[in-house]
Amino acid sequence: MGPAQDVLTVRRLRLGIGVVGIAMPIVLTAGNALFAGRLTLLESISGAYHTAMRDVFVGSMCAIGVFLVCYRYRPLDDVLSSVAGALSVTVALFPTAAGARDDPVSASDVLVGRVHQVCAAALFLLLAGFCLFLFTRTDPAAGPVTPEKLVRNRVYRVCGTIIVVAVALAPASTLLPETVQEAVKPVFWCETVAVLAFGVAWLVKGEAIIRDGSGWGADPS
Repeated sequence: MGPAQDVLTVRRLRLGIGVVGIAMPIVLTAGNALFAGRLTLLESISGAYHTAMRDVFVGSMCAIGVFLVCYRYRPLDDVLSSVAGALSVTVALFPTAAGARDDPVSASDVLVGRVHQVCAAALFLLLAGFCLFLFTRTDPAAGPVTPEKLVRNRVYRVCGTIIVVAVALAPASTLLPETVQEAVKPVFWCETVAVLAFGVAWLVKGEAIIRDGSGWGADPS
C-alpha cells in the first residue's frame, strides 16, 4: 500500500469515527422515540442499552472501537487510539446499570456498571487528549503552517475543552434534585455534547470540514 493509499485510509478512518460519533446520539434519540411512540430523552446515551435501541448503541460503540484500533498514524497515536478503541468496545459490552428499570439491579450489575462508567470516562478523556494535544501538533518538515491549520487547531482545542467540561459536569449533575434530573436528563446532555464535540473534531481532522487548499489529507499533524 503506497503513501497515497495510506493517506486515503487514515482520512476515511477519521471520517468514519466522526460520522458515527455525531450520528449516534441523534439516531438513538430518534429511534427510541419511534419505538416508544413519543419523544422522550434517554437517561444517558449508555442507557440506550436498556431500550429497543440496544443493538444500535452496541454496534455504534463497537464500530468506533474498530475504527480507533485500525487507526494508524504515528507511534503515540497508534497506542492511544488502540487503547481508546478497546475502551469503546468495553463500554459497549459492559452496560450501565442506570436505566435498567424492568429487572432488579444485582450486585454484579452494579459492578459491571462501574466498569462501564470508568471506561467511558477514560475514553472521553483520551478523546479529549487527541483534540488538545495530538491533533494540534505541527510538523516543522511540512512547511509553513497554513491559515486553515490554525483554524482547525482552534476547533480542536474548543472541542477538547468541551469534552473535558462535559465529563466533569456529568457526575456533578447527579447532585441535582431527582425531580430536576428526571425532567432535564443532564447526564444525557453532557454525554451528547461530549460525543458531538469529539465527532466534530474527527470530521475536521479528516478534512471533511476546513480543508487545506492543497487537497484532502494535507493536514501534516
